[in-house]
Amino acid sequence: MKSHFVSWKLLTVCLWAFLTLTARADYQPTYSTAGFYELPNTGRTVYSMNPGWRFHKGAAEGAEQTDYNDREWNVVSLPDGIEYLPAEASGCINYQGEVWYRKHFTPETSWKGKKLFLHFEAIMGKSKVWVNGKLLKEHFGGFLPVIVDVTSALKYGEDNIIAVWADNSDDPSYPPGKTQDMLDFAYFGGIYRDCWMIAHNDVYITDPNYENETAAGGLFVSYDQVSDQSAKIRMDAHIRNESGKSFNGKLVYELWDREGKQIFTQEKSLSVGKGKARQFSVQTQVENPHLWSPDSPYLYSLRVYVKDKNGHVTDGYSRRIGIRSIEFKGKDGFWLNGKPYPEPLIGANRHQDFAIIGNALSNSLHWRDAKKLRDAGLRVIRNAHYPQDPAFMDACDELGLFVIVNTPGWQFWNEAPIFAERVYSDIRNMVRRDRNHPSVWMWEPILNETWYPAEFAKNVVSILKEEYPYPYCYAGCDVTALGHEYFPVQFTHPLNGMGGAFNTDKLDPNISYFTREWGDNVDDWNSHNSPSRVNRGWGEVPMLVQAQGYAKTDYPYTCYDVLYRNPRQHVGGCLWHSFDHQRGYHPDPFYGGIMDAFRQPKLSYYMFCSQRPAQKNPELIADNGPMVYITNAMTPFSPKDVTVYSNCEEVRLTFCKDGQTQTYHKPQTKEGMPSPIITFKDVFDVMHDKQLARDRKHADSYLLAEGLIDGKVVATHKVMPSRRPSKLLLWADDEQVQATADGSDIVTVIAAVSDDNGNIKRLNNYEIQFEIEGPGQLIANEETFTNPRPVLWGTAPVLVRTTTTPGEIKVRASVVWQGKHTPVSAELIIPTRKAAHPLITNPEEVREAETKDVRNSASTSVGTSDCEKRIHQLQQELNRLKLKEVEKQQSDFE
Repeated sequence: MKSHFVSWKLLTVCLWAFLTLTARADYQPTYSTAGFYELPNTGRTVYSMNPGWRFHKGAAEGAEQTDYNDREWNVVSLPDGIEYLPAEASGCINYQGEVWYRKHFTPETSWKGKKLFLHFEAIMGKSKVWVNGKLLKEHFGGFLPVIVDVTSALKYGEDNIIAVWADNSDDPSYPPGKTQDMLDFAYFGGIYRDCWMIAHNDVYITDPNYENETAAGGLFVSYDQVSDQSAKIRMDAHIRNESGKSFNGKLVYELWDREGKQIFTQEKSLSVGKGKARQFSVQTQVENPHLWSPDSPYLYSLRVYVKDKNGHVTDGYSRRIGIRSIEFKGKDGFWLNGKPYPEPLIGANRHQDFAIIGNALSNSLHWRDAKKLRDAGLRVIRNAHYPQDPAFMDACDELGLFVIVNTPGWQFWNEAPIFAERVYSDIRNMVRRDRNHPSVWMWEPILNETWYPAEFAKNVVSILKEEYPYPYCYAGCDVTALGHEYFPVQFTHPLNGMGGAFNTDKLDPNISYFTREWGDNVDDWNSHNSPSRVNRGWGEVPMLVQAQGYAKTDYPYTCYDVLYRNPRQHVGGCLWHSFDHQRGYHPDPFYGGIMDAFRQPKLSYYMFCSQRPAQKNPELIADNGPMVYITNAMTPFSPKDVTVYSNCEEVRLTFCKDGQTQTYHKPQTKEGMPSPIITFKDVFDVMHDKQLARDRKHADSYLLAEGLIDGKVVATHKVMPSRRPSKLLLWADDEQVQATADGSDIVTVIAAVSDDNGNIKRLNNYEIQFEIEGPGQLIANEETFTNPRPVLWGTAPVLVRTTTTPGEIKVRASVVWQGKHTPVSAELIIPTRKAAHPLITNPEEVREAETKDVRNSASTSVGTSDCEKRIHQLQQELNRLKLKEVEKQQSDFE
């Protein structure tokens, strides 16, 4: 009986591996616009306003006027972060102050008779928006939508101008409020998220962030009595009638599953008076629902239609929803879908800061961030310390990541009433924006690490309940904060970590506890020396120290192992931090990420991967299942002890052909981290590798790790020493997501120095020059030391932005100083696909933006022909033959 079970278990692992890889290869994410997904034939169309904005850094008197001469301004596309920054951009080196954007365009004739809303996903700081010289919007705060009704302001058949003024300089009147030179993160400037034009008929589903209605506006989907057998769904839609006459019709809901099967249709009669708006509620029940969870992030498509009395659709769109229940039950911990969650929820904090571009990430970069974090086995992300891009929230929904949604704020309180009023406004608007996401785990409506009044804490809990008056809504705050008694979830460290609330035996049995930040182990909070803060370029030994500290310390400190040794009342924790990022108040970037600012993994990333379940899960888009990873790079300075990360039952390690094999068996214990770090003692011997090399047995020198389940090999990893650097490797770090030709998409490209066999040369100090050809631009220049770019731990990344023209982008990487023996250059082709939405812009300005990137002084010509490249390769082969005699002579004289 046992042998049959073993065979079936292995067969299941292999089958799921095949199915998951097949599904991943074909998967391409889609992104919502203004909170919805467009449906055909509804009268509602989405247009991208991202390409072609005139840009000016600094004050510009009169720039809001239509006759202002902006011809000398540069042309940029959104998202835009004002400037390119060096990879080390901490200490407030980024620009703080006024900026201007002006967009020229001719409205589409199809817009006539439509309602038109200009939807900025965010503009950093305080901002004003003019259309054709008329001020239509003023906004305070940099992390939530800025929405403008432009219906009556446009002029058809002629040039129209949108002018945006923004200022990200210090201002204590709105959150975060704290001066940036005292802030532990950096918020950069500009229109750094997408901008859409939403066109629809004059009887329509409203936008919740525009309407400013409590627990209303737009579409609000909530749940009750959720179980495996059934779930109650409440659907509230807010309909506005600007048609000039009363409207009678019906509201139609259709729920479709992932396989394209319709689950239900529900109708509600509508009657909306002229110039009025009303909210309509429909409740129904779904039988045998496929419930959403991190390990089964199942999304339904809810289609909403507004139909007139003749059955014609006047408006509509779809929204992805996940049916799930969330409950925090005090000492009984966290419950999901009516059942106790089986293990601690381990996650990480996330700033949306990215190397070079600051906060101005494309949608695909947000999706890739979520994908990489879910690949690492994380199940919850804390949006530190502000609401993050809608594309990131969409990604968390489909990849299976819970999210803690935060109010903008960090260690600052202003007694002036206007500050609290704007915080309250932010709370309302972040709930209205994100309330339909199944990934929302809890809300953090307070100001991070701030001594605000207790009355403020009471008020924000009341506001949250007003905005989300239905089940499964929870808020969290620090256990030491004033007013913490109003919160059902409180943030603290466990007793076996750093103590916190658990230092007392009087824990409130009605409170569940969570660690919002763990792992960062600094000295005096001024110098910020820490064994957890490691630049990837420092190499394997510092990275091993970081990974060990995050896994399990030999002193009381909150780490992965500690979080697994607690009662259910402590439900888990979020690592500080997932990625390296820039900071305002310190000259050094934060180096504590498990990935660097370009999202290149450190060794700790693989340690996290090894904590995920070994069983393959076909429900996940993210990488999952058995893994094994050797940390030893087999350099002359690599440790003798070989550290391996794996989630398998056994790991077999072999050093060199015909060498000794050691086997590790995972302890059979229910306590502590799922997969302890594996250390094989005194394995790597650089002198043995040297002897094999001298004997010309290079292929015999390697480390081979094999992960086994039920005695069968299910994962392998092989490392070989890198020999003579001979060529460059070049690949796109794109998570298999195809680039989009929308003028905004960004792809990270990685160059690596390698030997003939493709083994990356980790110890190398080359500088790499990047060149580009075709419909793309390098986000790099000499001024920011991003092109040429130095090699760190074997690799050098660069960012590539698409233009609005689909085609093939060719990227070339070469070493800066070319010689007879220097590595051969590499080329990469990046295909781009047509944009999903029509692009609204001035063609002349788009051409200027795509042919003249004023922030890029680097070469944009891929100048080496195939013939020249082949000559270089042949020259290298000839030189190697000549070197044989040199090598022999050196050996003779030793």
